[in-house]
Amino acid sequence: MALKLSCAFATSLDTPEHTRIAESLGYERAWYYDSPALYPDVWVQLCRAAERTERIGLGTGVLVPHLRHPMTNAAAIATLVDAAGAERVAIGIGTGFTACVSMGRRPLTWRYVNEYVAALRALLRGEEIEWDGGRARMMHWPGYGAARPIEVPFVFAAGGPKGIAAAKAAEGVFGVFQPVPDFDWSVVLILGTVLDAGESAGSTRAIEAAGHAGTVMFHYAVEHNMLDMIAGGEQWLESYRALPEQTRHLTMHDGHLVGVNDHDRPYVNGELLAGHGLAMDRGAWRERLAALAEGGATEVAYQPAGPDIPRELEAFADAANG
Repeated sequence: MALKLSCAFATSLDTPEHTRIAESLGYERAWYYDSPALYPDVWVQLCRAAERTERIGLGTGVLVPHLRHPMTNAAAIATLVDAAGAERVAIGIGTGFTACVSMGRRPLTWRYVNEYVAALRALLRGEEIEWDGGRARMMHWPGYGAARPIEVPFVFAAGGPKGIAAAKAAEGVFGVFQPVPDFDWSVVLILGTVLDAGESAGSTRAIEAAGHAGTVMFHYAVEHNMLDMIAGGEQWLESYRALPEQTRHLTMHDGHLVGVNDHDRPYVNGELLAGHGLAMDRGAWRERLAALAEGGATEVAYQPAGPDIPRELEAFADAANG
């Protein structure tokens, strides 16, 4: 199976237009992040994108259950299905590391996510559920929501054993940086920029376009107790230990997946981007994509960033298809 090329967005007010551009470049699907402390409402932006596009798939990448009652997301899914058609809609969902931590909460348990998805699927089928001690059912009359039953695929954002086990109940799995093997639908989120001929990974443009990925490497390393894999990692972490614990997460997630905040700027450089494959030329990116496919990926979701996202989308599509 050929590796499908999709895109992911740290959802902005311009993302619907960027999705239109992605469609014109041949991208398969656009995944929108759902972190209300950082980005505009995911459902509003997805529906705006549906109005601007005709073919490209639209999905949440990923929903965080504790943010909304299952009925709220069921009604939103029905609205997007009405706007785009069920065949274009996919629902990514997870435990919400960023969306939770950026608001001072820990991620959810997979047990809770499974219960939430079961309730959400039941609502979309038109069934009655019990949630938080109350009975609920989608009661939309014609013209007030898409007709039930509504069937859309679910993709679980999973990495560890518990998440991967939970994802067996979904239609697919969403991994970060590396594929989760043994799934018929395995999406991998990748970050970075395609360097121009002769361009350095430390150029101003590369830092602006891929610095968000460098910052995330620190977050990923801390989460997985792998900070020693990054030069300057301990100094970066120590700089955060100096901040008040109750509000530390606010500084750490300022500009998350959008750019490099002032606190992190001293630690994000060309050496970091080059060393972790976040700023590479077209040939190196093609090799990376081939390795992901060999490792079990069926779809990559490339997230562009920086001041010229259309350039990033075009350059990556050219690298992938060249």
